[in-house]
Amino acid sequence: MNIEHVAYMYRHPAEVAAWYVQHLGFRIVRKMEHQPFTHFLADSSGKMMVEIYHNPAAPLLDYAGLAPIQLHLAFVSADPGADRDRLTRAGATVHTDTTLTPDGDELIMLRDPWGFAIQL
Repeated sequence: MNIEHVAYMYRHPAEVAAWYVQHLGFRIVRKMEHQPFTHFLADSSGKMMVEIYHNPAAPLLDYAGLAPIQLHLAFVSADPGADRDRLTRAGATVHTDTTLTPDGDELIMLRDPWGFAIQL
């Protein structure tokens, strides 16, 4: 089995999808112009997708209120510091700046402009 996609809701999916395309390197592979305004975004490998949509049948989660260790989207970054700076100029905010894991991994935790946690 392979993962096809992970889905999460936003109030304005088209706006979020556009930001993810412009700043995180995704491409839109499918979208709906009507409720639930679903956008399937493929990462640069084309092997993993994120589904962003808004279905009023369920409440939106308070992503900014969740601890990033509870839910986050993690990206491989060749230069986390440069990506942090570029993304913060684009509206992301730093939650936790550079930390090193015992294995030597460099991690930075950001939040997208809507509060969802992004890990580099």
